[in-house]
Amino acid sequence: MILLVLICTAHIPAHAEEPGKEKQLDVKELIFEHLGDGYGWEVPFSHAYRIPLPVIVRAEDASWHCFSSAGLTRVEKHHDADGKSVAHAEAVIKTVDNDGKQYQFLIAHTSKHKDKVVQIFPLTPQDEKELEAKLGAVAADQNSGIAAPVVDGYVYYDGEYWREYRPLDLSITKNVCALFITVILVLLMVFGLIRFYKKNGMKSPRKGMGFFEMLVGFVYFDTIKATLGDKTRKFAPYLLTVFFFILTMNLVGLIVIFPGGANLTGNIAVTLVLAVCTFIMTNLFGNKHYWKEIFWPDVPMFLKFPLPIMQLIEVFGIFTKPAALCVRLFANMMGGHMIVITLTLLIFILGAFGAAIAGMTTVISVLFSIFMLLIDVLVSFIQAYVFTLLSAIFIGMANVHEEEHEAKEDKGNPALESKDEQEIAAHKALIEKEAAAIDIK
Repeated sequence: MILLVLICTAHIPAHAEEPGKEKQLDVKELIFEHLGDGYGWEVPFSHAYRIPLPVIVRAEDASWHCFSSAGLTRVEKHHDADGKSVAHAEAVIKTVDNDGKQYQFLIAHTSKHKDKVVQIFPLTPQDEKELEAKLGAVAADQNSGIAAPVVDGYVYYDGEYWREYRPLDLSITKNVCALFITVILVLLMVFGLIRFYKKNGMKSPRKGMGFFEMLVGFVYFDTIKATLGDKTRKFAPYLLTVFFFILTMNLVGLIVIFPGGANLTGNIAVTLVLAVCTFIMTNLFGNKHYWKEIFWPDVPMFLKFPLPIMQLIEVFGIFTKPAALCVRLFANMMGGHMIVITLTLLIFILGAFGAAIAGMTTVISVLFSIFMLLIDVLVSFIQAYVFTLLSAIFIGMANVHEEEHEAKEDKGNPALESKDEQEIAAHKALIEKEAAAIDIK
């Protein structure tokens, strides 16, 4: 509750005695800026300077353009109230010449496409009339004195509006680059273990490689094989890949400097793709019994005909299972990052109440941030394991044969036991009968 109150009142300036000289602290913007994607990778311990990444966009006239993200920002320096030089990144217009034609691109701020690259155009007389009408409608709806309101189809930059077009964007953003780094790290670990066994035979690896082998054995034997049984070899490659991919993304995301810092599993687009992969594996390789239980489940007739009540529930369940995987992983990892960032921002929020409170808050915030980071390391393993385990369970449920299903349901019923069990029971009864006859004689 205290954290929520602080976030809601985060417009407090950094120094209460000089409110006009200090920029107000926007906690919400800071949190989502750190957790969101970007066209550059922040240089360690500097938020103004960034490692440029390639921007690849398709303009309004269907032409493709590729340029460095360094051309979309420039570093501006100013002096704060204490006379210290402060640097920050400002968006600038990037002009690209292609086939004798100029194209202008900008990272939008006051726009419906905030923090995205847009193509901009100077206003024509028709655009000015349309903009004036939309500004009137926006002012009537918002009833506020905002100097530059957000207008659909237009972006506000450097004191004026421009017409905008959101291009098809295939840029290598921070999250995309982090995905490539994660893939490379997983491949290095896997092929490193393969290379070790090719070189040393069945000799047990040591140190880091031994820990990696232990994780492989734990996931394979205690999770996948225990769930899928004789179908383990078919689905183990996918499930092992998912486990180590998620685990590596989680751990790399906890590192605050390059190549870490990207909040991949806290991005619902990434977790959604992973959940869709499990959805495809589950339904693509599901057997006849799996689909029979969905479209004609073993329930009383009035629940499935004439109204297909159970069929609708089962079909809905096909989509809720991967949705639960997606949201669970996203919410847990996003929540952990938000808590750490909020605890760190407490130092700056409470700095307005004096040096004594600021010093005490700094100590408490740092200690709790370290504690939460340690908890996040544990959560990184747990979430990777839970996602893999549930994926294995869903795949296993889609591959249960009808005989196995009936055997589990009818276990303990002598009339429906397997043939081997019936033969054993009959043989045991015959022995007991012969023994009784011998005793009578």
